[in-house]
Amino acid sequence: MPEFPFLSDPGHRVIGRYGLLNPDNPRGIPHPTTLVIDREGVVRWKFIEIDYRIRPTNEMVFEALEMVRGGG
Repeated sequence: MPEFPFLSDPGHRVIGRYGLLNPDNPRGIPHPTTLVIDREGVVRWKFIEIDYRIRPTNEMVFEALEMVRGGG
């Protein structure tokens, strides 16, 4: 099973940099987001949704990963 880093951002610097801050949430919680970032740190695909119940499908994420890998 591959390992992935987990980001903790208590100062909201990364959330702010990616423009994910939810202005309607006073606690600074970002909009639910899935990012595919390449090895150089470039965002190659993103899924941002205001409704936390709406998430990308596994197929959508796998397709984005394949595009980054050069397979699509």
